[in-house]
Amino acid sequence: MIPSSAPPPRPFFLNAGEAARFCLYHAAAQPCRGSWLYVHPFAEELNKSRRMAALQARALSQSGFAVLQIDLYGCGDSAGDFGDASWQAWLDDLQLASAWLTSETGSRPGLWGLRLGASLAVAYASSASCPPERLLLWQPVCQGTQHLRQFLRLKVAGDALERNAGAGVAAMRQSLLDGVALEIAGYQLSPVLAQVIDALDLCSLAPRMPTHWMEIGAQYSPGAQRIADAWRAAGTPLEFDLAAGPPFWATQEVAECPALLSLTARHVC
Repeated sequence: MIPSSAPPPRPFFLNAGEAARFCLYHAAAQPCRGSWLYVHPFAEELNKSRRMAALQARALSQSGFAVLQIDLYGCGDSAGDFGDASWQAWLDDLQLASAWLTSETGSRPGLWGLRLGASLAVAYASSASCPPERLLLWQPVCQGTQHLRQFLRLKVAGDALERNAGAGVAAMRQSLLDGVALEIAGYQLSPVLAQVIDALDLCSLAPRMPTHWMEIGAQYSPGAQRIADAWRAAGTPLEFDLAAGPPFWATQEVAECPALLSLTARHVC
């Protein structure tokens, strides 16, 4: 059967008031082959990657997969302040969104995440009472300490541009670990969230479901290889792939990576 054309995406708020989470639902072209829940990256990487997320979501829906994009607590157009966000609140959002998507489609969704969103998806999959059917990981953050340091460098760069003698990365990280909130590139980062990110190490979170890991570049990073070895030793059904293209979540201008879209279509659709 040739799939019908998928309807346009439908924006809506899941719940209301302080619990409102902005969502964009891409219904599947019929017949429906399954569903995916997209987990966006951290802070400004969310905005830089919206174009790629939209392109992939549309491609999946046209291929017969329903896709739900959710702005997590304190992010995007959802309720709450970023400074009040927590790792647990984001895990709760994934549970809420997964339940909605299961009810809407009648199928247990897979989790598709980018960067820290991919790491959050892995953490959710390792603890959820009803885990996702499978995982699609785009350039996941392997170690939270490194990711946190990269984020803190934005403040160092901003201070340099403004000719301010700000604290160094190590001092700012220690302040967060000591319980002091910091404003980084327009985002108020709570020490509670920073401490969880800092302690993140995917090595200890081997998924039980089929997992497809995709990275952009000519070779796998050393951290990715270390985790792949640990996951395979723990029994994770894991596939790795590389795609050539720009790191679109971090480029100055909005960028696309057609090779990543093609690779995902070939292995997922």
